[in-house]
Amino acid sequence: MIYETAPAKINLTLDTLFKRDDGYHEVEMIMTTIDLNDRLSFQKRRDNKIVLNVDETFIPSDERNLAYRAAQLMKDTYGIKQGVTITLDKNIPVAAGLAGGSSDAAATMRGLNRLFELGLSLDELSALSAEIGSDIPFCVYGTTALCKGRGEKIELLKRPPSAWVVIAKPHTGLSTPDVYGGLDLNKPYDVHTQACLTAIAQEDYMQMCNSLSNRLEPVSMRLQPEIEKLKRTMINSGADGALMSGSGPTVYGFAQRERQARHIFNAVSGCCNDVYLVRTLG
Repeated sequence: MIYETAPAKINLTLDTLFKRDDGYHEVEMIMTTIDLNDRLSFQKRRDNKIVLNVDETFIPSDERNLAYRAAQLMKDTYGIKQGVTITLDKNIPVAAGLAGGSSDAAATMRGLNRLFELGLSLDELSALSAEIGSDIPFCVYGTTALCKGRGEKIELLKRPPSAWVVIAKPHTGLSTPDVYGGLDLNKPYDVHTQACLTAIAQEDYMQMCNSLSNRLEPVSMRLQPEIEKLKRTMINSGADGALMSGSGPTVYGFAQRERQARHIFNAVSGCCNDVYLVRTLG
């Protein structure tokens, strides 16, 4: 039996530069991981099947699940003849902008690499994973990185300044295509990627908080006003910085002190059910 942890990610910055010929948006973003995890176990089977056991009935356990597709990709690419049973203990909320499904897929690729003793590097797994998802290449590393292209071009960074993180997901989700569809690339919007890179390099916590920025945030706020309410509540409750992660709808807030973080946690707990108090990993 092999075990892997799949941490959630948050965006410190997210910029969309232009619409590509392949229909995707060219992005430039800084992402890091947090201590909110799914857990997966992997066991060889005597047959050639992929069996995915998920503890949540609303989560698919077939090829609609990225972890299943990651296992199939590994079997097809490396000629693995044995099957695998994957057990997924889900803690990261779905459709939240936290890359839960992508992190599960990345953990599956790491897990099968160990289970079948393939000896592949993280770089090799990351490159292969781009075939099934844009966030998976980052999630393979589970660290902090500047991501470009569709998200598959990874430049690893040092760990950002340590912080408490309050995570809050509104009741109603958002469609990523709807968010990108509402984006006006001709409308200027400042994303402070370079300032954030400098803050991480210099271990400057407050500069990192001041450089948090996401070009998709105004679009998602128009579609889901609760996002703006959550962000405002976090800032008014003492968060040093707050931002929507990915295309939303999850909002997070940073705090240096636990007491400060718990005050923010209590303030947003009345706004939605999915609220977590965790630490940065990265």
